[in-house]
Amino acid sequence: MDKARAKAFAGTMIGVMNGGALALMCSIGHRTGLFDSMAGMDPSTSQQIADAAELDERYVREWLAAMASGRIVDYDADAETFVLPVEHQTLVTRAGGPLNIASALQNMALLAQVEDDVVEAFHTGAGVPYSRFPKFGAIMAEESAARYDKALISEIIPNIPDAVEKLTAGATLADVGCGQGHALLLMAKEYPNSTFTGMDFSAEAVTHANERAKELGLDNAHFVERDAAQIGEIDAYDFITTFDAIHDQAYPHQVLEGIHAALKHDGHYLCVEPKAESNLADNMDDPVAPYVYTMSTMHCMSVSIAGGGEGLGTAWGTQLAMQYLADAGFTGITTHEVRSDRTNTHFVANKN
Repeated sequence: MDKARAKAFAGTMIGVMNGGALALMCSIGHRTGLFDSMAGMDPSTSQQIADAAELDERYVREWLAAMASGRIVDYDADAETFVLPVEHQTLVTRAGGPLNIASALQNMALLAQVEDDVVEAFHTGAGVPYSRFPKFGAIMAEESAARYDKALISEIIPNIPDAVEKLTAGATLADVGCGQGHALLLMAKEYPNSTFTGMDFSAEAVTHANERAKELGLDNAHFVERDAAQIGEIDAYDFITTFDAIHDQAYPHQVLEGIHAALKHDGHYLCVEPKAESNLADNMDDPVAPYVYTMSTMHCMSVSIAGGGEGLGTAWGTQLAMQYLADAGFTGITTHEVRSDRTNTHFVANKN
């Protein structure tokens, strides 16, 4: 018995407990707008902060106590005031865009809602279907908007061969597993001469996306309800994109083969997937690896298994992704890192 190691592990577990608690509090701070309100304020009392955010003071006061003891906000005990340090603001406010970790922490509450289902799945080997995650689409849409508003047109599209030129002149592009369609609508607005098709199995997401396209006056974008494994088109698109959509598919090989078939002979495919290596040993020093594997266990892997699939998992990794792309017939596969999308690897592949 190594007492020093035991003591250190006790500290680790207390950190886990406090981190879990703070994750929920940070999610609340994001959802209520408290972080955004505090970003523009001098040191203030709980009442002043509650007034600025138009919230109940008693709840705000208790939330601030958690934030202060967790060293997320600074507390002046003599003045009884709180302030969100400027050094922290990018990581917890909407102004931080893709760097806003508080937004991602909404997933913690979402996953907690299906803990009983996942525990049962450990015994049965069954999965937990998408229908048990009613807020997942909205959270993903928010995170995607923060990421792609900043990077899609300026950093990501230029990585695809000939994309800027062809889309400017007029081309066809499909986004498979498009969710609520934010990325596709950004492209449709930027390239009015091109035609954009979004595909998703969620009728609710497709309806939302079509309504949004109509609101924006983008008649060059439309969305259809379709299983990614059943695209069913041949030589139809100049470009196809998927954003964080392949790893949780029930049948990823079939999806990739369908994408390959749907591209024109000189088409290109952009596949954006969570940044990871395919071997656990190579991910051990990744600071967000525990989060990635937790998301996989409780959502991405499980929804794939629920559909009768192989359960690739969130951290299927670069090496396996390259293999799957090659197996589907893609050539010239390259990887790109995007400054404003540091959590993902961007694979660009040619049909031929």
